[in-house]
Amino acid sequence: MSGHDQQYGGDPGRSHVVAEKGSRPAVHGVVAQKDILKHREGRESQAADQHGVYEELATGFAPQRFGREVEKQETLEKIEDNALHITTSDGRLEAFSETPIRKTLAKFIDDTSAIDVDAIVSQLKYELYEGITANDIQRALIMVVRSMIERDPAYSKLACKLLLDRMYREVFGKNFDRENPTKAQAEVFARNIRAAVTRGDLDMRMAEFDLEKLGASLVLSNDTLFEYMGLEIMSSRYCMEDVETKKQLETPQMLWMRTAMGLALNEKPEDRERVVMEFYEVLSNFYYTPGGRTLFQAGAKKAQLSNCFLNVVPDALDGIFKSFSDNSQYLKWSGGTGTSWSKVRATGAHIKGTGVGSQGIVPFLKIANDVNLAINRSGKRRGAGCVYLETWHLDIEDFLELRKNTGDERRRTHDINTANWIPDLFMKRVRDGGEWTMFSPSDVPDLTEIYGAAFDKAYEEYEAKADRGEIKLWKRVPASDLWKKMLAMLFETGHPWITWKDPSNIRSPQDHVGVVHNSNLCTEITLNTSDDETAVCTIGSLNFAKFIVDGKFDHPLIERVTRTSIRMLDNVIDLNFYPTPDAERGNTRHRPVGLGVRGYHDALYALDINFDTPEAVEFASDSMEVMAYYTILASSVLAKERGTYSTYKGSKWDRGIFPQDTIELLAKERGEPIELEHSGKLDWTPVREHVKQHGMRNSNTTAIAPTASTANLVGCIPCVEPIYKNIYVKSNKEGDFVVVNKYLIEDLKKHNLWNLGML
Repeated sequence: MSGHDQQYGGDPGRSHVVAEKGSRPAVHGVVAQKDILKHREGRESQAADQHGVYEELATGFAPQRFGREVEKQETLEKIEDNALHITTSDGRLEAFSETPIRKTLAKFIDDTSAIDVDAIVSQLKYELYEGITANDIQRALIMVVRSMIERDPAYSKLACKLLLDRMYREVFGKNFDRENPTKAQAEVFARNIRAAVTRGDLDMRMAEFDLEKLGASLVLSNDTLFEYMGLEIMSSRYCMEDVETKKQLETPQMLWMRTAMGLALNEKPEDRERVVMEFYEVLSNFYYTPGGRTLFQAGAKKAQLSNCFLNVVPDALDGIFKSFSDNSQYLKWSGGTGTSWSKVRATGAHIKGTGVGSQGIVPFLKIANDVNLAINRSGKRRGAGCVYLETWHLDIEDFLELRKNTGDERRRTHDINTANWIPDLFMKRVRDGGEWTMFSPSDVPDLTEIYGAAFDKAYEEYEAKADRGEIKLWKRVPASDLWKKMLAMLFETGHPWITWKDPSNIRSPQDHVGVVHNSNLCTEITLNTSDDETAVCTIGSLNFAKFIVDGKFDHPLIERVTRTSIRMLDNVIDLNFYPTPDAERGNTRHRPVGLGVRGYHDALYALDINFDTPEAVEFASDSMEVMAYYTILASSVLAKERGTYSTYKGSKWDRGIFPQDTIELLAKERGEPIELEHSGKLDWTPVREHVKQHGMRNSNTTAIAPTASTANLVGCIPCVEPIYKNIYVKSNKEGDFVVVNKYLIEDLKKHNLWNLGML
């Protein structure tokens, strides 16, 4: 037996060998994730368990379960009699022994007090079968340890190390020397990058780097930063693999380096490798993580690196079907979509060309739903999109019911998200007990293009026209009734979401060149769209969990990482493959990026601040101001180096209006004061002067970035949210993962209170 097989690591490069006819395939199912792992010692307890199964069978329950239980008992007996055989990598049968399992666990366990090795080995025996391969034993061992994560965070680290070992063996080969990895890393990294370039998977420029030098610079110790769930997500979702064999081609550090290289391809040749190492450092240390599309595609021959695309559908049949075509391309290239349908005429509106009445937006939304369902985003995720409609649209009531589980299925869209695009005037009418009038856009075409006081004025004039009989197609209801229906549908179906038209436009830095018609499926983007401009979402996020140093929020570290992060995001705009001309046109004109936040609650734990306190609100205000300060400054510094974006002239930035200044603009448009403190604690004079002198590289710089996947990737709490529960199950395409509040467990351990009873 080889040393590889002795450790039951298997041979990841080989297909599984079935030793006996009728033996079961691979590891059967998911190991039970509850603390009923019984240390069954001796035949008497096993017989008692089996007797219970016989009783169950006699009463007519679960014959399949009975068969499985009998198989398990037979397997345990074989193990005890030293009669269970495993299949080695060269196809030979050898007797199973638990000694290599214990040696493997001992190699990866740092603190044995938290890990119950006997329980792991005992449960593993229930996952074995005659002829199981060494490779599948390793898989089963990882699954067993994974099932025990709820016992202690130490099990997550152990499962992570076992998975890392598997990844190393698959990428480096069975003889990889963990004690002296630098040479192997350099050789394999360079070989795999060059091979991917030769196959046409990666951009040819990726081979121009000093690959051996970059490979030797990989910091393998940073792999220990992962928790199990994050590493599993990275391994199955983001790392490159051989298309034919499905063999993994990247370790975590290789992925970070490939991402850094892919985002530095447009840097000056003399600076390129220095910039790559700067990018790699912030990625590898979990300071900053780009959006998932960037991790998927960085360095690729056609690298579509942005997360979402926003467009608006015109009131014309060819334009409607163009939107279907465009959105299918965005989905194909791994982007989510956000589409405004507010311009499309309502049910009953006259169509001059055919002389008939329109069927409204719902039949078209059914098609949009099916397009969304049909296209898998780059083979990694199901398609995802969101459709938006303004509250005054005559089809709004049908729109609210699109996600209901009852009614005519031909008028339901279960696979696309929906969102209301609400003007402030509607909420004033709700508050004041007023009525609300709904129109067809064909009668009020300018309402989609105006906002604030101008919208209020035009809307009231259209209401007067309706009252005079000059507009035939309209409907009026109490505003509060429509609002209640919105809330009822939101409670019942989770849709449509509530989003705000006027603040998005009034506070937009790009109010001089267009209108914000909608957001996206994660609602973090408020960018201009038009018939020939699609807005593009290029995002990443800072991990606040990493910026609490010695009990304080580290401003210099934030400044350094933010500067690097904004540079990466700006590079995406030039390196991106754009699925449509409209997307390229919109993104390159305005160059918007969005730097967001994750790990906010982690930071509060590190600072010992409760989430629901004034101190937490103060930290939110202070930390976001620091982030905004350095983000805006970083974009202005880039403008000094690279020039401003093309539509900078006339923007709010150019007029000296910063985001905090726009609150007063919103109050003025509403005609009401806004009780919100926005003076800040930092001296903004240097930033304002820098922008005045050098301008901005990017029209937008920050976003409330959705970070569910990337937060899981680096083991922090998503976005600015509180932790969901102290223990819960996270489900995604990689399976079910138990998530435990590690901060709670640390505190309980300090008081000697963490035990199975507490669990």
